[in-house]
Amino acid sequence: MRRQKKFYAWGYADEDLTPDEIRPWETGIARRYGLSGFDVTPPPRAEEITLRPSRVVVPSALQPIVRTDHLTRLEHAYGKAWFDACRMFLRSVPNPPDAVAFPDNEQDIVRILAWCDQIGAKAIPYGGGSSVVKGIEPAAEFEKVVTISMRHMDKVLEVDPVSHAARIEGGVYGPHIEDQLRETPFTMRHYMQAYRCSTLGGWIATRSGGHYATLTTHIDDFVESMRVVTPVGTLETRRLPGSGAGPSPDRMFIGSEGILGIITEAWVRLRKKPTFRAATSVRFEDFYAGADAVRGITQAGLYPANCRLLEAREALPDIPWDNKEAVLMLTFESADHPLEAWMARALEICRDSGGVPDAAALDDENSHRTGAAGAWRNKFIRAPHYSEHAVARGLLSSTFETSMTWERFRDFHAKITRITHDTIRQVTGREGTVTCRFTHVYPDGPCLYFTFGGILDKPVMLDQFMAVLTTCTAATVEHGGTTTHHHAVGRFHRPFYDRQRPELFARALRGAKRELDPKGMMNPGVLIDP
Repeated sequence: MRRQKKFYAWGYADEDLTPDEIRPWETGIARRYGLSGFDVTPPPRAEEITLRPSRVVVPSALQPIVRTDHLTRLEHAYGKAWFDACRMFLRSVPNPPDAVAFPDNEQDIVRILAWCDQIGAKAIPYGGGSSVVKGIEPAAEFEKVVTISMRHMDKVLEVDPVSHAARIEGGVYGPHIEDQLRETPFTMRHYMQAYRCSTLGGWIATRSGGHYATLTTHIDDFVESMRVVTPVGTLETRRLPGSGAGPSPDRMFIGSEGILGIITEAWVRLRKKPTFRAATSVRFEDFYAGADAVRGITQAGLYPANCRLLEAREALPDIPWDNKEAVLMLTFESADHPLEAWMARALEICRDSGGVPDAAALDDENSHRTGAAGAWRNKFIRAPHYSEHAVARGLLSSTFETSMTWERFRDFHAKITRITHDTIRQVTGREGTVTCRFTHVYPDGPCLYFTFGGILDKPVMLDQFMAVLTTCTAATVEHGGTTTHHHAVGRFHRPFYDRQRPELFARALRGAKRELDPKGMMNPGVLIDP
């Protein structure tokens, strides 16, 4: 029996935050913004939302794998961003898919695409539905839409124990990959906040970023080869550890966001499950001192698995909001060798920047789950569940991420922080909050992940939220950063992506789309216009 996901927010229908989680969160928000209480809108029930009738008639041959019922269409209408939950709470879903297909194999996908071609429908590939950038949302101008959910194609098909790789179907959710690898010595170990409700094919299509803060930061680093079903045929790339034979065909599909075809399976690199681990946290006087240490660690080639620098007030419980300290979550892991030397050198670099390590954590083999690191880890995993509760209370609460090289980092960070503060004040008429953390770090620069908050006016909260997010995202590109480091482009980032990528590249990408999708049926409006 399939576990039903919430149609209106993150997670599953049978789970939610506990009162013991909600109460301190509400208390902290009220204290931070000087509120006496909250007007809480109840979450929507499926029957409260009216959907337009489906505009397609499913042929009898496809009826076993295509559904048009109310709840299925509702579940596949939006992603899981704040603005998606907000529209659900407003009971507003004007452009749902007309049908949702659930192929069991590649031949089913071929049949579904042929049907879409015949009836003039747009096809939207769908993994786990965790998009936060409107990547799976039907546009208003689409006359007919068939969403193609890959969740039935969810198997680890083959494991190569010599080369440490596996052939895996694209529709498998993250936890199910590890379940199927449990009897092997291997792990894929590509975790992210959306891990439970996202798929391998979705990770590849959106160039997802995983939990590794250095070295293997993106799904690109895991993919050996793949199979893709396009409207004009099926393509399979050759499985190799590397190749200098022209532009990589894999790279054309990694990050293609469903505009060229549907990723049905891939060979991905595995690693042995780690048996050695060294972890601690390090406190710094401020964020910039911590950034200097992180730069030193990345440029020393130590390659920690976790090297996340956070403002202490964001990361740790009971930290006053005016506290300027930063905390670094630092972890090394290996399946081959002890890590004391790597940790010792990293802490030397931290001390050179005034960092103070948590000595007790170094002696605790479970320190990555306890102490400061454990507190932040638990908060991070639970964070997506708070979004619907923020929407219900009219709270501005979201994130945007970008990246910048080290020599421009301080100026860039200061500008984006100031712009975000100013924008919240101008849009809402109130002071807001802004924090920053590093999620991934490289020898030449960090990924900056900004979290912002404030109080919205409920009658216009969606407009206010979009004004803040749009202005801040535009600023990242205007000042030389990327519009997204690992959240994909989708329809939300599209205007900013247009400014970032060279126009000649866009023309080349349009050429590829014309060859693989000549009628422009595959997820139009994402990345480029057909």
